[in-house]
Amino acid sequence: MAGRVAVITGAGTGIGRAACLALAARGYRIALAGRHPETLQAVAAQVADGGEGLVVPTDVTDPKAVRVLFDAAVDRFGRVDLLFNNAGTSVPGMPLEELPYEAWREVIDVNLTGAFLCIQNAFRVMKAQRPGGGRIINNGSISAHSPRPNSSAYTASKHAITGLTKSASLDGRAYDIACGQIDIGNAATDMAFAMTQGVPQANGAIAIEPVIDVALVGEAVAYMDSLPLDANIQFMTLMATKMPFVGRG
Repeated sequence: MAGRVAVITGAGTGIGRAACLALAARGYRIALAGRHPETLQAVAAQVADGGEGLVVPTDVTDPKAVRVLFDAAVDRFGRVDLLFNNAGTSVPGMPLEELPYEAWREVIDVNLTGAFLCIQNAFRVMKAQRPGGGRIINNGSISAHSPRPNSSAYTASKHAITGLTKSASLDGRAYDIACGQIDIGNAATDMAFAMTQGVPQANGAIAIEPVIDVALVGEAVAYMDSLPLDANIQFMTLMATKMPFVGRG
């Protein structure tokens, strides 16, 4: 896979960082996108050990900024083979009726609209390049299947990502653009730290939940992109084996 070009959003921390490192170990050239240049630069320095990194500070909710991101990747590397739509945010858990409109909009704008804008630009680039085509992997979440208590905005955004994945998968067929989704449960990131301390369950209890090494997520993303474009992992669920997802709480 050496020499392939990836655009990764939310690349500065957590799952995005893990994906950057896994792909860099395979020789990818990577455009690292995110809101914080200093964290992106730190990851780019690690990427340089095996691949090549380009830092492009990006607000994925801004259509102009997203276009600049993809144009920068093409200007530097000549093409885009993979988009990992990873940028996301959440808000503290609270009852649905108490969720401020501004908080709802922030989550939907980043998690859903940001992913849509990146897919639009990936299609634009992948349709025009030669050889054409490429792969898009959306970061869904276990919340794309089942909600946690008091998570209406995040859960709605991730359910919507599943619809966006299916539409992009269908619309991309004519152009050899494969689109799949990885749904991750309890990877050990700063965002998931609360799992190790105890989080609300559907039955009202508070329980500590197991987590998995976030590096495994990076390896899974790399595997999904290792397939030829005539094969696609439409949905992958990667989770801590003993997390309370399969079954009733």
